[in-house]
Amino acid sequence: MRISSYEGLQDRVREFKTPSIEIWKNQFADRDYVIQIDIPEFTCICPKTGLPDFASIIVRYVPDETCLELKSLKYYILFFRNVGIFNENVVNRMLDDFVRICSPRWMEVRGEFNARGGIKTTVVAEHGERPREKVAEKA
Repeated sequence: MRISSYEGLQDRVREFKTPSIEIWKNQFADRDYVIQIDIPEFTCICPKTGLPDFASIIVRYVPDETCLELKSLKYYILFFRNVGIFNENVVNRMLDDFVRICSPRWMEVRGEFNARGGIKTTVVAEHGERPREKVAEKA
């Protein structure tokens, strides 16, 4: 087995000290509903080349007792601007952090990274059981 030259570059990704994300009390915790947060201008750095990676990050979740507060989320997202991190690690780290902070019933973090060198990457990570899609009844 050939070891990649990337080996070891992300060994501490779970230990990065990120800005804190605040939460607020969900007044409708008695029902399931989906919150979607679109972050169309996400940037981070490729740890191998040092070049910027651009992406859209989409966070979808069914909250339980608390919801993510957006102003603090913006500061959290800005943290990654100068961080060398692989696309897969960005999405999984965000999912871990968001789940730890607000304990949603279900959450999906999707990173749609712009093409570089002719390759576009989409990474999706989930927590919990995906909610059933509601189908409108025909009249």
